[in-house]
Amino acid sequence: MSIRGAKFHGPSPPSDTTTNWVLAPLERGAVFACPNCGKTTIVRSARSRKLGVTYACPECGFVGP
Repeated sequence: MSIRGAKFHGPSPPSDTTTNWVLAPLERGAVFACPNCGKTTIVRSARSRKLGVTYACPECGFVGP
């Protein structure tokens, strides 16, 4: 039995909006609405926050730190 290419069932873990890094189960990421329009949910990993990776709202184009 090979697990290469195996698909797991159930909810997929959240990923960072900008970098698409998957958040670890106990990682202290941040999930918040866009500060400008409030229409989009932005997910930030602790790693991208620490590195200062900027994010952009796909709805209104707001860019944040």
